[in-house]
Amino acid sequence: MLRGRTPSLLLTGLVLLTATGCASEDLPAFGMPERGVTDQAPRILSLWQGSWIAALAVGALVWGLIIWSVIFHRRRRGETGLPPQTRYNVPLEVLYTVVPLIAIAVFFFFTARDQDRILEISANPDHQITVTGFQWSWQFNYTSDGGEAATVTGTPGKPPTLFLPEGESVQFTLLSDDVIHSFWVPAFLFKLDVIPGNRNTFEVTPKKIGSYAGKCAELCGQDHSRMLFNVEVVSAEDYASYVDDLEAGASQ
Repeated sequence: MLRGRTPSLLLTGLVLLTATGCASEDLPAFGMPERGVTDQAPRILSLWQGSWIAALAVGALVWGLIIWSVIFHRRRRGETGLPPQTRYNVPLEVLYTVVPLIAIAVFFFFTARDQDRILEISANPDHQITVTGFQWSWQFNYTSDGGEAATVTGTPGKPPTLFLPEGESVQFTLLSDDVIHSFWVPAFLFKLDVIPGNRNTFEVTPKKIGSYAGKCAELCGQDHSRMLFNVEVVSAEDYASYVDDLEAGASQ
């Protein structure tokens, strides 16, 4: 009975894992604060949902086997001693060795596939922004639109605001002046470490106008909790006007 049901239950779990990508909008977010406001967010959410469904399927299988064993192998009235023991069952041992390896391989495949696609960058993005993290705030330089003149630098007491255009691709280059930080916008469903001496890049297209919060997600020192910033996704026209204003202000 055990050997007959286990493969089918595990197969069901794996099918659920692979099938969630096409219906992520119909599934719960499983704790995600938002469903995301960039072109990459649906892929990230789908991976998150699939992982939860696979974990719940494995959990249900384990709970079911425990309950089944408790009910059907409990000591009956009048019985003494231990119930019959299963030892050196080669098919069973192969099963519970191979199945976890398959589950891990499935997780690895989908994670590696989605990670590669999430970190893809194009040769000619619409905009390029350089983000520099330092103890304990952020500097945003609108590299491709305004050059060095279009730069905003924050402080722990006055978090900077990052402006992004709706519907246009933005390629970020992340730099650090001191220690490891982490650039995190929860509404993007994405974060990436900012490492001294290393240039990390990613690219997104904001899809929804609005105001969003950002923060450092890597413990980086005394004022880590104050290393905040704001994100404003605006129309392409308002974005261009904002960068022009930065350049004009710098030239005065």
